[in-house]
Order: sequence, then structure tokens, then C-alpha cells
Amino acid sequence: MRSIASLAVGAGFACVTLAMIVQGVLPALIPESRSTRVTRAVRTELGDVKWVRTDAVDYTGAQARGRRVYIREGCWYCHSQYVRPVTKEDLRWGPVSEAGEYAYDLPHLFSTRRIGPDLTRIGLKFSDDWHYAHHWDPTLVVPDSIMPRFQWLFRQTTADARREGDGVRVEATAELRRWFTFRADRPILLVPDASGLTFVPPAPTGALPIDGAPTIDASHLKTPPATLRLVTPTADLVDLVRYLQKLGTNRGAWRDVFEPQTVAISAMTVPDRGDLVDRGRAVYTQRCIGCHGAAGDGNGAAATFLSPRPRDFTAAVFKFRSTPSGTLPTDGDLYRTVTRGVRWTAMPTWHELPEKDRLAVVAFIKTFSKRWKEEKLEPALVTSAPTARPDLVARGRELYVSAKCWECHGERGRGDGPSATQLKDDLDRPIRPTDFTRGQLKGGAHVVDVFRTMTNGLDGTPMPSFADTMTDDERWAISYFVLSLSAWADPLTGEKLPLPRAARDALNSAAVAADHPRRAWSASGDAAVAGTRRPYYPGIAD
Repeated sequence: MRSIASLAVGAGFACVTLAMIVQGVLPALIPESRSTRVTRAVRTELGDVKWVRTDAVDYTGAQARGRRVYIREGCWYCHSQYVRPVTKEDLRWGPVSEAGEYAYDLPHLFSTRRIGPDLTRIGLKFSDDWHYAHHWDPTLVVPDSIMPRFQWLFRQTTADARREGDGVRVEATAELRRWFTFRADRPILLVPDASGLTFVPPAPTGALPIDGAPTIDASHLKTPPATLRLVTPTADLVDLVRYLQKLGTNRGAWRDVFEPQTVAISAMTVPDRGDLVDRGRAVYTQRCIGCHGAAGDGNGAAATFLSPRPRDFTAAVFKFRSTPSGTLPTDGDLYRTVTRGVRWTAMPTWHELPEKDRLAVVAFIKTFSKRWKEEKLEPALVTSAPTARPDLVARGRELYVSAKCWECHGERGRGDGPSATQLKDDLDRPIRPTDFTRGQLKGGAHVVDVFRTMTNGLDGTPMPSFADTMTDDERWAISYFVLSLSAWADPLTGEKLPLPRAARDALNSAAVAADHPRRAWSASGDAAVAGTRRPYYPGIAD
């Protein structure tokens, strides 16, 4: 018995030692484990998205603090941070993880449990507002979530609301003056829900007071609440969200070429069948009701947190259409938006849902408005893009100025033009022009998507149709120029990457494919040229 016990102890010690060597010592000896190099998707000056070998970017101070909050709050207990090259994980989460992505991660937070979704590619999938709503009450945006609430990461106070004409205002009490500076020239729009819960967008640092005066919009409520419960994220939560938005962005603009989310406009027609509508109702209740509301009017429980507000399906006014301005979108348009999501908003990609569920929810969404039965669908825009050329981009730059696009979008396309702060949507709520410099455009990342927006406009917003005021050639030129504004940029910050001129010239060239991480262009001269089949990973075939 003693010999068996001794053997068992010895075997156990040997196994633990072997595990430490194999999983701790040996990985540290591999050169790749100390590398900061990653393959990054970048947009070229001609509008293409290609892959290049470059250095990962370290965390900022705020992001590093957010990572410490992530560890402190135990987020890593349930969430992993590693996309494995198995079971089609790259089709669910995004590109397979690379060693360089973790160069600045100490300690590593790979984790193995996936009680919650993997967070390796969570950056820019959701807006900051979505994350705040998710931490206040996860079921607001994910009704079947089992994640606990993190309401201790919010500041809270109450305020008395008083009707004043057609509006509602709050008194500048001593407590509220700790929250706001009450600068009259900086209104802060607050939209309460029926219970009085009111989200207050944080200052950049999460500190109080917030520079501005609270302005209450209760127009969507029949009876505005007499008491408002104001909630705003603490500095810890602001930093945590910044850390989450950083995750995956070292791989650049990969979402723009992520196959499961890339859906072309199609002429599909979703059958108007009762069983499909019933299935869509179930999907809507499980996935969409938290933002869009039970009545489909965009007043879901999470809506107080979200800007822009969720789409009101009862009005049947949609921005992203292949049909003329003022008309209904096609079923293919709706299916594409559900699949791809809308970048920089709380509308995420739903490519993980079964295709039939996405088709069914399109059928159900159309039951919220009579327009679908009363109006005839207009034909969709069908066109093909001309070949990108430097002179076409240069012509687009001239037209961008002469057409006064800069008045809203800014001279450099940052969404900071002189008219930007004055713009409002059809519901008289402030709306910001798109920042072109970070890419990830809401309506789509291909030049055809930009051309479609130039041609049809965005219903419900100040963005008009230019179909009657510009020729097709002029709209194509501006579309290519718009894409060029995000060339070589980090999608998180909009800052230009320090790529050598040789790398830019190579990626601008049609001779360099670089259409996959395994065929990324390397500054060392290991270029991925069209027609080659050189894998980036040795020993792994394409």
C-alpha cells in the first residue's frame, strides 16, 4: 500500500511539474511569445481593405485602469479572451488570436470558461451606451442574460421634474449642481423612461460635475414622471468600457471584411406567413424587445441609455435602404441590417442567429406599420462601382468641398463641421454627422454602400439624397474619397498608423492581394502578391 501511495504522489508531482513546464516555461521560450507583431486589416487610399504585419498598440492609461477593474470585478471568471483555430470559432468571433495581441497583457486573461461570450473581439461591436445599459441591468439588452447587475459602478441621485409649457425641466438644486455645471450653452439631453430612470452620459473622465445643463425630453411618454432617478457611470466603469472597446482593435478594420457579416443587398422577399411571423415574434421578444420595446416604437427598457435612440418600427422610416428617398426598404435591406448591425450604435451584428430566425424577425418587424400593406415597394438601386483610381479620389476631394459636405462632416471628415452641433433628426433630437476618419461606416464599408447613401440619402436625418444634384460619376468620386479618409487609420481612435511609405505603396497596388491574415504584407519584404499561396503560419495550408 505504501508503495502504491508513494507512486501516486510521485506521479501527481510529475504531472504537475510537466504541466508547468509545458504550459508555463516552454511557451515563454518561444520567440512568438515575446512578439508585439500582429496582422492588422487596414483600409488603403483606394478604399480596399488589406492585411499588413505591424506592431500592436499598448493600452492607454484609462484602458489599463479599466483592465484592472475587469480583473477586480471578476469578469474573467465567465468570459474568455482567446479565439481558437477550431470548430469555426473564427466565423463566430472573428480572426484567430495571435501572440502579439497579448504582448501587453500581464497577467494574461485567456480563461477557459465561456459562461458568457468570448470578449477577444468585443471592441466596437457595441456602443459605449450599450455597455452602460448592460452593466446597469444585463437583461435590458440581453433578456436571457445570467450576468449579474453591476449597479455599484454607477452614481445615483433623484431630481424633481416639473412641467413647463410643452416640456419638462428640473430645478438646479445643490445636489444637481454637484452633477452639472448648468452651462446654458451646453444642453445635455436626457430621456427618462416611464419609471423615471434617466441615464446621464458621463464626462470623458467619468468625473463630476458634467459640463452642461440637463434638458429633459419626455415627449415619448404620455405622463412624464414627477421624480427622476438619475444614473451615471463612475470613473471605474468609464475606464472599464474603454478597455472593452480596445479588445480586438489591434487587428484593425477586420469587421469590414468579416465574411459572416458581409451581406450584399439582395432582391429577397420574406414570405408573409403566419408561422414565420410567429417565429419572428418569439425572436423579437428574446433579442430585440429590450431596446425597441414591446410596441416596436423604440421605447424599450434600455432606450434611456442609448443615443441614437432605437429605431421606431411603427413609423417605418429607415436609414439604410437600396430604394429611393422616402420609400420603404426591401426585405433584403432589413435582413442585411439585422445581420450586419449598425456600427457605432447599440444595434449589434446578429450573424450568429440562424438565418431563418433573421428572416422571421424581418417578417415580424413589418407588422408594426401599415405602410407595408399600403405602399408599393420601389425598385432597388442596382449598380457596379468603377475601378478605383488616384485621380478619382482626387476628384472626390474637390467635390467634397464644392458640395459643402465639410459643413457637416468637417474639412477632414471628423464629423466636426460648423453645422454639426445644430443638426437634428425628424424627431427634433440632436444628431451627429458621421466621423469618416475611423471607418466602420454605419451603412456599410464598401464603396457601393457609400454611393447608395449619397444617392438615396438617410431618411429621418439631415443627410439628403444627391441623386438629382450630382451625376453618377460625381457621386462615385465622393464615395471613394470618403473611404480614403479612413486609410491607414486605427478604427478605435482614428489616428493614422505609422506604416512606412513602402508598405502604403505596396498595399495601394493591385498586384498585392494581402486579402487574408495568412497572406498579410510584411515590411520585411515578404509581400503577399496576387497569385501566391504563401501561408502566414508555417505548416498550415490555406
